[in-house]
Amino acid sequence: MRPLRLLTFSTLYPSNTRPNHGVFVENRLRHLVASGQAVSTVLAPVPWFPSTNPRFGEWGRLAATAPRETRHGLVVLHPRYPVIPRIGMSVAPFLLYRAMRPVLARMLAEGARFDAIDAHYLYPDGVAAVWLGRHFGLPVVVTARGTDVSLIPRFRVPRRLIQGAIRGAAALVAVSAALKTALVEIGAPEDKVTVLRNGVDTVLFRPPADRDAARAALGLTRPTLISVGLLIERKGHDRTIEAMAQLPGFDLLIVGEGPERDALLTLIERLGLADRVRLLGPRPHVDLPALYGAADASVLSSSREGWANVLLESMACGTPAIASNIWGNPEVVREIAAGVITEANTSDGIAAAVRHLFAGMRPRAETRAYAERFGWDETTDGQVALFRWVVGAGARPS
Repeated sequence: MRPLRLLTFSTLYPSNTRPNHGVFVENRLRHLVASGQAVSTVLAPVPWFPSTNPRFGEWGRLAATAPRETRHGLVVLHPRYPVIPRIGMSVAPFLLYRAMRPVLARMLAEGARFDAIDAHYLYPDGVAAVWLGRHFGLPVVVTARGTDVSLIPRFRVPRRLIQGAIRGAAALVAVSAALKTALVEIGAPEDKVTVLRNGVDTVLFRPPADRDAARAALGLTRPTLISVGLLIERKGHDRTIEAMAQLPGFDLLIVGEGPERDALLTLIERLGLADRVRLLGPRPHVDLPALYGAADASVLSSSREGWANVLLESMACGTPAIASNIWGNPEVVREIAAGVITEANTSDGIAAAVRHLFAGMRPRAETRAYAERFGWDETTDGQVALFRWVVGAGARPS
């Protein structure tokens, strides 16, 4: 049977200027294509902006995105689409669809052929993808990933458009069972949603060959926590920093970039934690294993997630996790070897969870063994079965 021909469609996809943006979409696709069961061209639109000047910050970086690149053997196209900052949420799917329709028409006219559209994130991407699928006669599978279900449907117009995309999609994927429940609550038929969790690359994410050297490279001499994620409000880095005031024997490393950086630095100074809390800034994905491996535990204090990849990445490096009790996290952290779930997502709750974990810390080899149960093979097989059913070349997945 020939490989599936997919058009992967998402604004959440890495690029030359934002190599960590949406890397979870890229990782899932890489493993699917590596199976030999599918090929894909990636259509990853970026907002239009007129200048690449660095003084424009993130907008300048977006403007510098390469129109076309090859990543891990996959052709990735980055056509532009218009956005209206701050006030454009309700019209975002329309703007995205209108800009991408001629792009896809040109691809098809030049000989590209697709069996289905593989869309990621319900809004605006999934909505626009369903409209593109309807226009070009292609079935669409939309993967929901978190805030597209937990937050955006609270707004009236986006909710109505999301519900339309749910009806129009051939199938839906949720990255956790909790996310499937939420999709059903906003109108998705239960049998239309397949749970396909994210996996972890256990070849890239593995314990360091010399952990002492990894710690020495970072100047670590005390028990160390690490938190990896965008410096934005919902990631809760402020709560983790505040917890450090109750954990005098610990250091904390924070990896990521974002608009909350200055506020977090101010908080660190105000609490007198500058000698124990460091913001390391953004790091390439390939550098994360050494950072996870050098730490003693990772912390995820998010208020919303779908399936947090950082948890499994940490565990695969032998480092257990402390995670907030939100969607998805209890599905990942199920045993003491994996880590603990906080009773309350507050600074007090995080500090208590750290003390609990360290009081009964399991050998790092057990944490690694736990993570090895979450490889990509099961998810890849599920994708292949789902797409073959959608295009009429296989039985409906059970």
